[in-house]
Amino acid sequence: MRALIQRVTRASVTVERKVVGSIGTGLLVLVGIHASDGEPEADWTIRKICALRIFDDDSGKMNRSVIDVRGSLLIVSQFTLYGDISRGNRPSYSAAAPADQARALYRYFVERCRQVPGLAVETGVFQAAMSVELVNDGPVTIWCETESRQG
Repeated sequence: MRALIQRVTRASVTVERKVVGSIGTGLLVLVGIHASDGEPEADWTIRKICALRIFDDDSGKMNRSVIDVRGSLLIVSQFTLYGDISRGNRPSYSAAAPADQARALYRYFVERCRQVPGLAVETGVFQAAMSVELVNDGPVTIWCETESRQG
């Protein structure tokens, strides 16, 4: 599982000219699901995102998590995170999970995030054409990949 995490002051997702998800301070999380991913990878990624200390403390050091700052998550499915451009210029998405598998794991991911106490969660719409707007705070952008596929 891959997640591109962006610290934001605000972010929103629009589908067919309607805002379907919107947050203030928090994290925009673009989530890509690999064909071999399952619940353990989702759980590991959620733990990392929730514990990630990328918000400033009173001294201006990145020492607080999204939970510490009472922030929110905006979770958006993004199969293109598994785009492989190693051969040619047209990305291959063969490593991405098929739609039905990805949809189920994306739903699991969102529901598990919603169970985290004190964390508000908004989402995009799975497999929809979405417009994502954000104000990246910092900018701070972190790449997160499950342990099974790192290095």
